[in-house]
Amino acid sequence: MKKSTYIIILISIVCASCDFLFGTREDDITKEIFEEGAIDPELVPAEVGYVPVLPFWTGFSNPVDVYCGYDEMIYVIDDNGLNVMDQAGNLKDIIFIQGATDVCQDRRLHTYVAGRIDIDVDGDGVDENLAAVYRLTGTATGNVSIVDTLIHPFCDVSRNITSFRGADDELVEFTGVTTLADNTLYIARKGPRNDLAGIARTDNAVLIFTDEGVNTSYANGLSPVSSNLRSVWNMSSVVAFAAPPQTLSGISTSPDFLVTLTAEDAAYKVLWIQQNFDAEAGITYGENALLASIDLSKADRFLYEPGRFSNPADVYAAPDFTGYIFVVDAERDSLYQFTRRGYEGVNPPPGSTGTKQIIASFGGTGEGPFQFREPSGVAYLRRVVYVADKGNGRICRFTLSTDLE
Repeated sequence: MKKSTYIIILISIVCASCDFLFGTREDDITKEIFEEGAIDPELVPAEVGYVPVLPFWTGFSNPVDVYCGYDEMIYVIDDNGLNVMDQAGNLKDIIFIQGATDVCQDRRLHTYVAGRIDIDVDGDGVDENLAAVYRLTGTATGNVSIVDTLIHPFCDVSRNITSFRGADDELVEFTGVTTLADNTLYIARKGPRNDLAGIARTDNAVLIFTDEGVNTSYANGLSPVSSNLRSVWNMSSVVAFAAPPQTLSGISTSPDFLVTLTAEDAAYKVLWIQQNFDAEAGITYGENALLASIDLSKADRFLYEPGRFSNPADVYAAPDFTGYIFVVDAERDSLYQFTRRGYEGVNPPPGSTGTKQIIASFGGTGEGPFQFREPSGVAYLRRVVYVADKGNGRICRFTLSTDLE
């Protein structure tokens, strides 16, 4: 057999594999994502704003999270577990994870899912139901394996010197997972025990793990019981700034992260937490003071505007040139968009007479293309925003009208 024949066969195998992972551009559904024909002209705003990319993906049972992976797959968490889809919306696999609520992926293509696990802690034959984070490999290829499970409280090194707390530990939840560029894992945790004088860490905390699941520290310096600009009081999600796709220009190496808070009395419910270093105190975490300044000449609404949110369920930071921050509010049934400076809205288009950010946030209760019922997850990939619309059992997709030109 000639050498050129071997090359043709190899190319065919590789292309077939790519079609499985990413979907083929020849697929009719995939074409709808990339062509303006998927946009209803009647839904395009006069100046600038988000428009729905149709069709929305339906048939889910209470979808609570959506994530766009480094492997270019789309991951959806619903009652059935982890749904693995290509970018055309074709379902490739469903992986059952007990009590799954959140998903992310690191640059090794290891997938993390926050959920629950039943385990006999005392050896008395009675299982306790505990918070857990599962680390999976092979989610895009169908050769799935659970390579590690981080279980509360045993994964927290500070709890090695304390006993199991029974019902209190069963009330603890892992409410978010996210990874950094070096595959460090952050886990958002909330629970009933938050004694600042205790020998173990408070339940309300962001735990930090190595890429092999070793707990090294936590985000020290954040308040677990009060509302301020450096709070982790009843977190509903956490997200870092490293995100797909991988590009030649690099990926964010920032150790900072965003959190959403659901404590009813919290004035500020979406926070940018910065990592700081002090020669004496070492690494600590605190507020991003730049977002606290309100400049009415630049925008009318702000990320740190008190009372801006009711029940923010998820947050995501776009890794591209836009740098947009997206928030979904499950109580207000809305999607919000901000810049990295905290201004709500997008830049005025060329030729516009406006000088302020143009509000592009939208929502309302219902089943329409701009409405939601308890949106619980948000993600972003290549100028497309994905929303897990829990109450309507669908994944909604949106893009800016200016990106259609």
